[in-house]
Amino acid sequence: MNKLLAALVAALFATASFAQAAAPAASASAPKAEAKAASASAPKAEAKKEEKAAKAEAKAEKKEAKADAKAEKKVAKAEKKHAKAEAKAEKKEEAKK
Repeated sequence: MNKLLAALVAALFATASFAQAAAPAASASAPKAEAKAASASAPKAEAKKEEKAAKAEAKAEKKEAKADAKAEKKVAKAEKKHAKAEAKAEKKEEAKK
């Protein structure tokens, strides 16, 4: 479930970056230099958004991996405890016979 949720969030970030509306065209009265500056900054802003989304996705994956490792460790500990209790019960039963 966590992996599915992480994938959905990652897809949301990816689609959101492409779904952004393009910057409005510069008016005819604006100098060409300002138009060039505006068009040059648009890809940079989009690149920054994509980078930020990628970092957030990597952070989420790292957090998920850490949680998975913790859960696996907990399960292993419980299995070990259960095996130990079974062995103890068998030993006690054998002692009664």
